[in-house]
Amino acid sequence: MQVHDESGATYGARRITRALKRKGVEVARCTVERLMAELGIEGVIRGQRRRTTIPEPTAPRLPDLADRKFTADRPDQLWVAAMSQRR
Repeated sequence: MQVHDESGATYGARRITRALKRKGVEVARCTVERLMAELGIEGVIRGQRRRTTIPEPTAPRLPDLADRKFTADRPDQLWVAAMSQRR
């Protein structure tokens, strides 16, 4: 927690592990990751996260004709495909 605070709350698990080793504290990165998760802290993520699909909440939903059963008793009984409508 101290190293994270000293970094301005920017360091992630890898940098915190390296900083602790420089201070003489021998610790595994998985331990730092676990402790960070327990404390609810995380490093800063640089750049923008890419969002590839943005669903339109008011768009009509197509019916599920397969009724979510994606197994067939014989060949060519059921074909499954993903389709999207472009505007």
